[in-house]
Amino acid sequence: MGYLIQEERDVRLAKVQEILKDKNLDMALVYYDEFNIGNGWYLTGWCPQFESGAVLILKDGGAMLLGGPESEPFAKQDSAITETRNFPVFMVPDEEYPNATITDFPSLFKELTDRLGTVRRAGLVGGGRMPADCYRQITEGFKGVEIVDITEDFVSLRYDKSAWEREQIRAAFGLADACYDAMAAKIAPGVMEIEVAAAGEYAARSRGATGFGFSAIVGSGARANAVVPTATTKRLEPGELVMIGLAPKVKGYAGVMGHSLPVSGEYTASQQEMLNHLKEVFRLTRAQLVPGRAGFEIDAPGRAYFEKHSLLKYLVCPFAHTIGLHEAEAPFFGPNSKDVLKPGMTVCVDVSFFGHPEWHGARIETGFEITENGAVPFSPKMEALLS
Repeated sequence: MGYLIQEERDVRLAKVQEILKDKNLDMALVYYDEFNIGNGWYLTGWCPQFESGAVLILKDGGAMLLGGPESEPFAKQDSAITETRNFPVFMVPDEEYPNATITDFPSLFKELTDRLGTVRRAGLVGGGRMPADCYRQITEGFKGVEIVDITEDFVSLRYDKSAWEREQIRAAFGLADACYDAMAAKIAPGVMEIEVAAAGEYAARSRGATGFGFSAIVGSGARANAVVPTATTKRLEPGELVMIGLAPKVKGYAGVMGHSLPVSGEYTASQQEMLNHLKEVFRLTRAQLVPGRAGFEIDAPGRAYFEKHSLLKYLVCPFAHTIGLHEAEAPFFGPNSKDVLKPGMTVCVDVSFFGHPEWHGARIETGFEITENGAVPFSPKMEALLS
């Protein structure tokens, strides 16, 4: 059963065709793999395992998946684009598939020339993430074709979320609430970090999560300094703080929660001071989630607060970013960002610092839908806990 509905797919393909038309391109190649899933998923609602690939969109409206034979049956079942071609460069190295039909880029170029009449200019999305040999084979196979980088134009299509996308994100934040409850309930002296992670993962999967935006974050004591520590078999110790985070997905779209909790059940006075700093920056940043504000404006109040309280040197990440097919994706609203907040965007307030000599690392995070009237919490529960 595929995740992406046909109506959404058709609208997105039409938007790509508009880019092709505006830039006088005959086609576009959108690269993806398991680590760079977003751009391919945006058009297909699908990503292969083990193999990589690309979505090919033609100016005449046609589209196909370029990939490997191991994922071909998977694509035909679950992808919103089901016409496929198999290429060695996208396959598992040295694996053999004697019953598969394998082609190459010169053959594809001839096929496309026969179909379109001529292919002079092609757009490329994600070329900077593409393996060198893949890029070489494409450019050599499409000899004489001008390759134009359209990554920025394509990625900007993902900034404003449709009503259907916001529906999935809101559902994912509902799962994140359940993850928080399960992980918080599991925290106690002697419990392993990995047990806390398992509680959250089970809460998400048992309620229908289709994946995760990142591996569960569980970092206790000094391990929280790792910024995004994955859970280990370390046991939680009395008096420690433990930083937790999880990003369950619904139909490929992420929700998220993040918090820093006391292992012993109550914050010490010093730990409460730390949490109060995070909460104040959360409130300051949340107040900036107003349509028309630029990224540097959203970032400024929290940054000034951190500077006032000598926390700026421990700051690793800005305080706001969008969320969608990735838990954190462009645009990012940092101190140099001129990206403007608009209705339809989905944004996380993500306040953290790392490397503090006493408090180590800490994070609090939840998300909001941006509307004409301002920010609406995806999780009223987490907003209340973090404000």
